[in-house]
Amino acid sequence: MMSERQPGLEALLRQAPVVPVLVIDDVADAVPLAKALVEGGLPVLEITLRTKAAPYCIRAIKAEVRGAIVGSGTVLDRHTLKLSEELGCAFAVSPGATPQLIEAAQRVKTPLLPATRSPSEAMILLEHGYGLQKFFPAEQSGGAAYLSALISPLPQVKFCPTGGITAEIAPNYLKLANVITIGGSWMAPKALIAKKDWAGIAKLAAAAARLKG
Repeated sequence: MMSERQPGLEALLRQAPVVPVLVIDDVADAVPLAKALVEGGLPVLEITLRTKAAPYCIRAIKAEVRGAIVGSGTVLDRHTLKLSEELGCAFAVSPGATPQLIEAAQRVKTPLLPATRSPSEAMILLEHGYGLQKFFPAEQSGGAAYLSALISPLPQVKFCPTGGITAEIAPNYLKLANVITIGGSWMAPKALIAKKDWAGIAKLAAAAARLKG
């Protein structure tokens, strides 16, 4: 389904089974980290706006990493949504949805992927034209079994579950008809980033890129 509020977003998110969700503290790590993930087969990246370095990381990756499709994460309000647009992000991801955020999303070109964790929230977003939704926090909210239960009553909603998902349980989500991709951070662990083990991260990314339901 093509959402009226999210043109092109489904095709973008379907480019890989996993979208790395990244919290980057040091802008010097941004480009080599992104290159490792893209080389491993994960081109769609979510850079969370949780650190002061995040906007600079987004700019650097967009400028220097061929093939990277960069989105923003932890978009909480109209200010961070507007920043995402100014940075040229391909998409913006929110951990929830508020009336103010939904209203602000109508005034920017950057497509928003808002989050939900209940049928009522999913229906409200659907009424506003959001057929693509993040399911967050996925594992803590019932996991793949919960999402499976939403397929019949809400077949028009497709999800990107994120939160607590590991490589081992990822296939449980990817096999579901209402899941288009998943968000995760296991392929870019802080320990490997600290050691600047980009080859190790590329290897984890390649394994994630091969995941299927």
